[in-house]
Amino acid sequence: MERFENNLKDQMKTANNVPYPDFDRMWSSIQQNELKVAGGESVPLRPHRRKRIAIITGISVALMATPVYAALNYDWSNLLSYRAGIQSALEQGLGQTIEQSVTRDGITLTVHTAFIDENRTFLLYSLDPGSTRASEQVAFDHIGLKDKEGHSIEGRYSHQWNEELGVFQGYFETDWVADGQMADVEFMIENIHFTGEGKQSINYDPQNPNTQAFPIQKDGIDSVTLQSFEQAEGEVLLRSAITFTDPEMKSRSWVRVEAFNDNKEIIKETRPSVFGTPGASGEYLSQQIFKSNLLRAEGTGFQLAYDRTLETAEGTWSLNTALSKKQMDNGTFKEALNIPVDQVPGGTKIHEMIVTPTQIRLILTHEEKYTRVPYMDYQLDVGGTLLSGGNWHVPGQSGKTELRFEMTGLHAASLANQPVSLIAKHRVDEYAGDNNPIRLTGISAEHQSLTSSIAGYPITWTYYMKDNNLYVESLSSDPSFGGVNQTYYLDGKDRSYGMPAMLGMLGDDNNKHMDVYENFDKTELDIYVWHYTTHKRDDVLRVPVKTGK
Repeated sequence: MERFENNLKDQMKTANNVPYPDFDRMWSSIQQNELKVAGGESVPLRPHRRKRIAIITGISVALMATPVYAALNYDWSNLLSYRAGIQSALEQGLGQTIEQSVTRDGITLTVHTAFIDENRTFLLYSLDPGSTRASEQVAFDHIGLKDKEGHSIEGRYSHQWNEELGVFQGYFETDWVADGQMADVEFMIENIHFTGEGKQSINYDPQNPNTQAFPIQKDGIDSVTLQSFEQAEGEVLLRSAITFTDPEMKSRSWVRVEAFNDNKEIIKETRPSVFGTPGASGEYLSQQIFKSNLLRAEGTGFQLAYDRTLETAEGTWSLNTALSKKQMDNGTFKEALNIPVDQVPGGTKIHEMIVTPTQIRLILTHEEKYTRVPYMDYQLDVGGTLLSGGNWHVPGQSGKTELRFEMTGLHAASLANQPVSLIAKHRVDEYAGDNNPIRLTGISAEHQSLTSSIAGYPITWTYYMKDNNLYVESLSSDPSFGGVNQTYYLDGKDRSYGMPAMLGMLGDDNNKHMDVYENFDKTELDIYVWHYTTHKRDDVLRVPVKTGK
């Protein structure tokens, strides 16, 4: 079974793509879940692995003079597939060798190597669960750093099961960097939850178009509610809302609906799915799109699949260490730029470039807060070598945007003498809607359609009642139309917004959108477009960042 991390990475391609509309809190949750749930399948821990680990440990002590030798005993490449700059630095022998361990209740946490520079702090760790524990996954109540004053330093983490060695390999990454060359920190994890996959059968009837609810009352899950919506090209959208008796399940578990045929084979979705977005009442919302004929074939079954806690090891595993920037100083530099980017709104400038052996960051500043850089794909051309990157929202920095590029195939020191250019492709612009109402008449359970236009783009509207709620769908035949963001109606002078019932990805080829107005009791309504987006897929922005020497 694919794990949540791999599933999301296949959908996202880069870690920075954001679903539309722009629910920062929602996507932050998705990103963190992507990082908290690791990939890989579990197998029982066989006794001979313990002996093998002991042999490797003995060798690593004998050869500790070799930089990051112990860390290289593990293959980190799969874990670091989206952190290629760290993998590259590791292969160059960079990084600070830590090799400190702490054992509690037979579970050993080891920090192998640290990379601390002017862009981020990054730790490679392993967790040996001991001979009596083995599970597909682990989750923590907390993982992070503390500085010498005891302040918590939050970050992102991911881990994978190493079947051969019987350990979890992981990384912890944070944007926090030390003010000086050294920093005394404590790395800690609290309460380790060993988890495995749980399944609960659901008597869902795919032929029934009405909302269907099923009590679960097991493993911290309260209930699941399913709705289906017809899509074009013989597809159906399955929308699930899950409630929990244990709130921790929201952040610790990937809960999803699985469909399987009469041969017990999982039916795959036809498009990328969206999991775990927060509902208005705290529900865990997901959407999955299937081929209708497969989902409604005779013998199709349904189940709820999720990660459940098999065992919990309570306590804190912590290590105190002194982090140093010394190894990463060579090739690390900052350069003030202040280059206006007139093609981007909001008085945008490329303010600064920060180069380290693992990553390049371009810091963009905006005169207008919450300005969005309107491109989907980013590259940095460094003397003919192209680095792929992404757009990162910086929490609490509404006037800044960061473009981050993993350092691969280059040595940081060489950037001082090479020309650098920013390349941005596939422009997606957002516009406010107009004041022209779309009038919905004869509202009933029957699907009805009408057409309108905005800025010359045709829009087909479909509306209908279902479960006492009004659903309003929008779709355009023009592929350069990115989709309606959200709709609203006027209640006096106040706006009442529809809640998105279908979530898409910004820049996606699918411009269909759906809003729901709950507990609706009218037969007519004037709705308005709040915002919409447009695509310029062939638009390429090239900005010279620095000249070569």
